[in-house]
Amino acid sequence: TLAERTNLAGVRHILLVLSGKGGVGKSTISTELALALRNTGKRVGILDVDLCGPSIPRMLRVQDSAVHQCDSGWVPVFVGQDKAIALMSIGFLLERPDDAVVWRGPKKNALIKQFVTDVAWGDLDFLIVDTPPGTSDEHISTVEALRPYQLLGAILVTTPQ
Repeated sequence: TLAERTNLAGVRHILLVLSGKGGVGKSTISTELALALRNTGKRVGILDVDLCGPSIPRMLRVQDSAVHQCDSGWVPVFVGQDKAIALMSIGFLLERPDDAVVWRGPKKNALIKQFVTDVAWGDLDFLIVDTPPGTSDEHISTVEALRPYQLLGAILVTTPQ
């Protein structure tokens, strides 16, 4: 649809951050990468699709922010004094951010698709997608929703053990 094309039309590169297991530092890598890119003058967005553990809002100290609607969808939360990082996370949509999200596959997949298509990112140099741990349905949904766009690639986060 037109909305799908326009919301990601201004995003030059999309980068998925993945891992085979939890607790390896995906959210930390995503956050640090976004901050490093911002410090080089890039316009950066983070899409936090880690539905069960949305930690990026807390890492960037915006966990009390709210997401608003506009004509083209959700307006992401802009981080920092320079507002140079746009962030969308399930954490902004929960009543209490520490609540565990227990959803079945179809509902999770629908939310991921909505996150991909319905966030008004504007012009970004990089969109960093922080994924849940593992190799689940959510990853397939995320990649399929992003398939029409030019994916830059993926960063696979591992630990020695």
